[in-house]
Amino acid sequence: MRAQHPAPPRPGVDRRRFLGALGGLPLVAGGLAGCDAEERAPVDDGPIELSVFWWGGAQRAEATEKALRLYSQQNPRVRFRVTWQDLTGYYDRLATQATGGNVPDLFQIDDTVLAEYAQRQIVLDLSRYVADKRLDLADLPAGLARYGQVDDRTVAVAAAQTGAALVFNRDLLHRLGVPEPRTGMPWREYVEWAGRVTRASGGRVAGTMDPSGDYRALWLWLRGQGGELYQGRQLGFGTAELLDWFELWQVARSHRATPSAALVEQADTRDLSRQLVVTGHTAASFAWSHQLPELQRYTDDELGLVGLPGSPAAQWARASMYWSAFRGTRHPGVVVDVLNFLTTNVAAGRILGVERGLNASTAVRRFVADGVTDRAQKQVVAFGTALDDLLGPAPAPPPKGHARVRALLIAAAESVHSGRSGARAATSRFIAEGNAALAE
Repeated sequence: MRAQHPAPPRPGVDRRRFLGALGGLPLVAGGLAGCDAEERAPVDDGPIELSVFWWGGAQRAEATEKALRLYSQQNPRVRFRVTWQDLTGYYDRLATQATGGNVPDLFQIDDTVLAEYAQRQIVLDLSRYVADKRLDLADLPAGLARYGQVDDRTVAVAAAQTGAALVFNRDLLHRLGVPEPRTGMPWREYVEWAGRVTRASGGRVAGTMDPSGDYRALWLWLRGQGGELYQGRQLGFGTAELLDWFELWQVARSHRATPSAALVEQADTRDLSRQLVVTGHTAASFAWSHQLPELQRYTDDELGLVGLPGSPAAQWARASMYWSAFRGTRHPGVVVDVLNFLTTNVAAGRILGVERGLNASTAVRRFVADGVTDRAQKQVVAFGTALDDLLGPAPAPPPKGHARVRALLIAAAESVHSGRSGARAATSRFIAEGNAALAE
């Protein structure tokens, strides 16, 4: 196995250029349109080297490379050329690879771009491999398998399952004499709880991060009322719903349940070290459940994990990230076999652990859970197990334009809680710009 470790992305490559580069890939790859990949490039019995690319830290890299080495031990003619880096610049790096005509055979993506990649025919359609069991998804929760489908075609497989979660400082709450939050508490009760924390701390710590710009929280709040974030290529909600959401958090601010606008803007990034629950500015923050072990490394206080406020049925079996195959790979059958191995092999599952989240296969998950010893990882397993029987149906993955909608929501929320804009004006602007982004 040849490993290429994190390298800085080429400057000046942005997401727009990446999508433009990928749009031209059929020519770079030798012509894909109207041609089945396996028929175009039959696999012989000679040595095969597959390229694999993902984002993550050193712990994820070590586990992933070890799992791939295990595959090579069982399939000696297959070797891997691996590349990994932080999420920042990851898609820029893919653009660089696309420009050079060397898109990885197997790569990691998330639901931000899944529908877009499928529609641009960048990813391999895995449906027939699922149908003939070469890619065995029988042990995936139905909703998790569904969340890898676009237009009823399987175009990706969950690398693991996660859930939107509330991470709270257990030791802090104990010191303040405030009870812990609980899964399923109504949103307004949660706001009241957060205000109680602020008062108990004498204003030194706010009860909760302000999630008004967090699409995960908004999506679950909408689903708890029978709505959705999206309906096809449009927003699934209107001005009235978003105004209610913003006004809920205006009430929270008036009760000092949330921190200052400057702190919220500082934390509105993907940098976990800046989450306010670990910097000591709030008692609770919003995160993905599988991120708890990493968050725990940033604080000496013990952290806890519960579901977001509202009905747990608003949640669904959600992919933390996916594995997808490049449609132009010369070895689609072998790539699918590797993907099947990473998904269904118990030994590989034990190596991968729960760093990306719970193993996608419930059969593998049971074996892996028994071997977890880390306290934070045990909480991740317990959270996922407790939530499994309460989950609702999976929606379709977000449509093209989701990344832009997420950015617009953050900007709208920040303009409201900083006072730069009124809630009604920010709401109207977001609805118009959000729908325009989805229509592009």
